[in-house]
Amino acid sequence: MPAPEGGDIIRLSPKPFMSTEELAELLDVDPSTIRRWRTLQPLQGPPFIQISDRVVKYATADVERWLSARRVYPQAA
Repeated sequence: MPAPEGGDIIRLSPKPFMSTEELAELLDVDPSTIRRWRTLQPLQGPPFIQISDRVVKYATADVERWLSARRVYPQAA
């Protein structure tokens, strides 16, 4: 079913990347939840970029697409 008018990609921030902590704050979850999503099989959460062993970033555009794909429209449910 097509998205209602104006129901395209959710726009979040002009910043190109966000940290685990920033994503957790955005989603109102603990950062450990975001970290756990990266280790579960199958992987969960938005796509991520492994910069180094200790540095992970999330492209804001990927997070926007990931959130938009999970949008539920009550009239379609």
